[in-house]
Amino acid sequence: MDMSVNLPPLALRHDPGTQTPLYQLLAGDIARLGAPVFGLMSDDTMLLAATLDALGSGFHGARHENSAIAMAEGYAAATGELGIALIGRGPAAANALHGAVYASRTGSKVLIVFGDGASLDENPNRPGPDGKTFDAAGVLRAAGLPTFVVRTPETARALLAEAVHAAHRGTAAALLLPLDVQRTMIDPAAAPESLATAHSALPAAAHPATAHPATARPAVPRPPAPRAQAIAAAASALSRSRKPLFVAGVGAHRAGAKEAIEALAEHAGGVLATTLKAKDMFRDNPWNLGIIGSFSHSAARQLIDQADCVVVFGASFNQRTTSGGEALPHAAPVIHVDLVRSHIGRWGPADLAVVGDAREVARQLAAALPARTAADKPFHVDAVRRRLADFDMGGEFRPEHTNRTVDPRALALELDRLLPAERNLVYDSGNFLQVVPYLGTPGPEHIKHTSDFFSVGMGFGTALGFARARPGQATVLVIGDGGFAMTLNELDTAAREDIPLIVVVLNDCAYGAERHYLELEHMPIGRALFPDVDYAPVAEAFGFRTATIRSLEDLRRAAPLLQAPDGPVLLDCKINAAIAAPFTSEMAAH
Repeated sequence: MDMSVNLPPLALRHDPGTQTPLYQLLAGDIARLGAPVFGLMSDDTMLLAATLDALGSGFHGARHENSAIAMAEGYAAATGELGIALIGRGPAAANALHGAVYASRTGSKVLIVFGDGASLDENPNRPGPDGKTFDAAGVLRAAGLPTFVVRTPETARALLAEAVHAAHRGTAAALLLPLDVQRTMIDPAAAPESLATAHSALPAAAHPATAHPATARPAVPRPPAPRAQAIAAAASALSRSRKPLFVAGVGAHRAGAKEAIEALAEHAGGVLATTLKAKDMFRDNPWNLGIIGSFSHSAARQLIDQADCVVVFGASFNQRTTSGGEALPHAAPVIHVDLVRSHIGRWGPADLAVVGDAREVARQLAAALPARTAADKPFHVDAVRRRLADFDMGGEFRPEHTNRTVDPRALALELDRLLPAERNLVYDSGNFLQVVPYLGTPGPEHIKHTSDFFSVGMGFGTALGFARARPGQATVLVIGDGGFAMTLNELDTAAREDIPLIVVVLNDCAYGAERHYLELEHMPIGRALFPDVDYAPVAEAFGFRTATIRSLEDLRRAAPLLQAPDGPVLLDCKINAAIAAPFTSEMAAH
């Protein structure tokens, strides 16, 4: 989609020589970006929000600023395009800081437009105090966000273009717009020099003749070609391996390297695994081991332990992926492939570095390796193929149901069977993430984790944005009762904005992770426990169809709610709180 020419249904018209409020021009510029705007109405952004809504670009109101930014990030993650949030100043900006930092760490393209304090009034005796005074620019910059502050109406549209340009690099960028600047009357025909300068500074391919500079996108640089010496060294190491393991991260998925890595594994006789964020990338491959690390199943672990060389494509390979190094075969050399040199070996072992595009490196490695006989591929035998094909995840545990709760792992396996096959899964953070191995999707582009800031409570907003971007597919939010209680006001957003969403609350009546960490420290757990609140009636009051789940039979009775739902759905699943996630002890140890 060429967003540079995607004009809104209702175009602003300006007669020559007339004066127009700046906020109208900015609304037109933002509308031409072609993305919906997520936000929370405030006195200093309401004119911009109302104009955007009138233009038909869509303004989707959340109930909390963090959720609004998470919605924009979720939309960006689902589409690969720009997500836009509109947030007020002062307390609104302070409220939004969690969401802004979270969005800045995801790698998604997010533009956050904030209101700001008056810029044009220089009267030292003006009435006061301003109860909303807050150095948002200073705080956002300290948090690491590229921040653009508009101080004059003449620079506003140029700075919008610069902020959009920054966001398209794959980060969250902030633009601060004082209300008095927004209200300034200007001649729209008099394009300020700074606007033209900002336009000309963008790459030529990013702005066709019809494009406004705010809609222009920077040209995507070509990935660096891998050095021949690096390919030769990696091929030499790999040629000495008889049982190679190939690990793909989300960077490899984004590079479109799936087929190239599969071909390399077939050529070299290797097995395949992924990081958590790249889950299901190789789901139909006969040599797929699933996730490496805490979420590995027993058959995968046994094969990983036998590997004599590990090749990692497009993954940070951090302690969460490797279980602090314990998930790796200790004697195997590690070849780390990444686009960015500084990413290689930053968090985990890397005995040999290859800087380059994952797909191209995989192709060149396959070309550099000599052909192998079947005898030189001990992983590629019928016994291994059958073992992986016949592996039953349900055999990994003995279900621990109680009279009033269900084992979350067994629940997830049943959900996997009952949910629509074409689905998106969005996860909040918490002990309930133990269900991740048991729920599948068509591929990594259908799974979204919100743990980039190691924070609880970002899942609901992210799922709303994800669902808004993909209305033709079922989007499922998997969230613990802790994160849900923080954000249950967004039940109203889902119903009011008519956003289809299936909310699965894994309710252990606790801050589950903290409960288990305290137990490991032999400390009292009482303050991590909560009453058994039934959230189904609460969600019903907002217009959700609901069910309370205390057994697998309850879940099966609720199956009709999950297949082609005609509105938002919530399942309050009462799970056995005594079951700790497999990563709990690992994280406590590190």
